[in-house]
Amino acid sequence: QVQLTESGGGLAQVGGSLRLSCVASGRAFAMGWYRQVPGEDREFVAAVSWISTLYADSVKGRFTISRDNSKNTVDLQMNSLKPEDTAVYYCVAGGRALSIALSSYPYDYWGQGTQVTVSS
Repeated sequence: QVQLTESGGGLAQVGGSLRLSCVASGRAFAMGWYRQVPGEDREFVAAVSWISTLYADSVKGRFTISRDNSKNTVDLQMNSLKPEDTAVYYCVAGGRALSIALSSYPYDYWGQGTQVTVSS
């Protein structure tokens, strides 16, 4: 069992920046972030595995995901924030080494979620 602990998030202005961090209690093949707006499905944001990195089109060029395997951490640097980035952001992780798109990967572990609010 891998536990995920998220930090960061909060309130930002349009065009501003926030950084999310996540620490895993164990090693994982893939780690990343999803987000969810109330009443909507969870949406893939970005993920990084031992072999690839993937971003959702909606955040490409604005968000950067980074990983430190020695510390089992994954960070999400969010720049040029937009109101539509407002959501609860969840850290995710999976242990199986699968050769599939990270947006389709069956993540086994989910964090509690952290709120990101972008206001104008």
